[in-house]
Order: sequence, then C-alpha cells, then structure tokens
Amino acid sequence: MLELHCHTTYSDGTLTPGELVEAAIATGVKALAITDHDTLSGWNEAFEAAGQRLEIVPGVELSTVHNGRSLHILGFYPDAAKLSEPLALRLEGRKRRAQQMVANLAEMGYPIELPNLGEGMAPGRPHLATALVKAGYVHSAREAFDRFLGDDQPAYVHYEKFSIEEGIELLRSTGAVPVWAHPYLFRGGEVEEVLQELLAAGLMGVEVYHPSHTPAQTQNLEKFCAQFGLLMTGGSDYHGPLPGMKDKHSSTLNLLNLPLSLLEPVKQAAKKL
Repeated sequence: MLELHCHTTYSDGTLTPGELVEAAIATGVKALAITDHDTLSGWNEAFEAAGQRLEIVPGVELSTVHNGRSLHILGFYPDAAKLSEPLALRLEGRKRRAQQMVANLAEMGYPIELPNLGEGMAPGRPHLATALVKAGYVHSAREAFDRFLGDDQPAYVHYEKFSIEEGIELLRSTGAVPVWAHPYLFRGGEVEEVLQELLAAGLMGVEVYHPSHTPAQTQNLEKFCAQFGLLMTGGSDYHGPLPGMKDKHSSTLNLLNLPLSLLEPVKQAAKKL
C-alpha cells in the first residue's frame, strides 16, 4: 500500500500527476511519493488531485555522477522553497545533455526533434527514445536504448558532474532524507563499497525493495540497513502503464505491496533535519 518511487510526465513518466494519483488509488495505494527526476514540478497537481483520498509524499530523484556513472538519490520531504533554485540549475544541465544527444544522433544520420516540454519538466533519454520511434529509426524504445542511447552506446552523453557528496549535501541542507535508489542497478562499483562512500557523505537510507532486485539482493540490502542503522524504503519505480496496456490502472503500480510502516521512520528522520 506504499509507493515511494514514481514518475510523472514532469520527467520520464507517461501519466500526469493527476492520472498517477487516480491509478494509485485504484490499485490500493495509501501513500504515494512523487519522485520525478531533478524537478518538483508535479507536486502541486498531485496534492490537488489527491485531496484527502491519498497521502502524497513529496520527493525527488536526484541525478548524481559517481565513478563516471549515473547514481540516483531519492530525497523525501524536501523544503521546496530551498530546493527549487538548485534544481533549476540541474534541470538546465539536463536540457544541455539532451541537446548534445540530439546533436550526436544528427551527426550519425538520425536527426530528431527534442519534444517541446513544458516549464519545469525534465528531459531524459526516454523522450529521445520516443522521438526515435516516431521518426521511424527504431521500432521500440528498447531498441533505441540498445542501439543509440544506452550507457555505452554512441549517442550517449554523461550527466554533468555532480558528485554524491554534493547531491547528499544538497538534499540534507534542504530538509530531505537522502536514500540510495535501486542500488543494484548502479554500474559504477560494487554495492558494498559504494555504500560505504555514500554513508561517509551522509546517506540516510536505501531503496531496499525495487522490482529489479533479486530476493538475495533484497536480503543483502536489509542486512546492510540493519548493520548501519539505515532507513529502508521501496517502490515500483513506476513510469506508467506497460506498452499495450489500455487500462491505466492495470500495471506494475503497487507491485511490491509494501507496508505503510516503512514510511513513519522516514517522516521522523525528515523532522530532525
């Protein structure tokens, strides 16, 4: 009944915040975090749509770079007034990165137009993948990533440098609880070693429960959290209905059936920052 990792059309999700709220309610979610990439722009619409029917957990998924690879840190309950301006700078960096990937594709003979995103929306590789499909260069977003946009593919551009230390400091200084998102998806080092570096930087939690984690990986993360006194969170990393699904409510949302009891320690930690 708890979803602490979801995206909307303000980053790379396919549902608006209002649509996401309705889908969450329909699938039995009681508390929903809005964690768009490097933007808080979806919050207000989600709060308005939810009313008293659903608890909205304000959040963000911050993009940092570690060992030359993208490392994402979730931040829960940030002070929007303090975080909005720094995120605006991160958003501009995202736009520059997307434009460079568009330029790379053009040089390769695959010109596309970057979608015209609204104010406060964060461009990402899924938007470029959609444009490649629309232009007829590939048949699917998966093919776009495999051929052009994946981490080691020819059109890929690294995020602008923003270290884990800078990211965690930014989140904590704005009242947000920093949580390492989907650790076993990180490709820049062993989880155990990177976790030590994140702890030294002030990490407070780990996204233990994620669809990409195997049962053994989940058990490892539970052990680490117990060992180091870290908060445990989880979510489906929901981006919208799977391709071919007509029903927005029939999806991977609430896939993990996480208990609401995971949220209270996060709330208490945020109050102490």
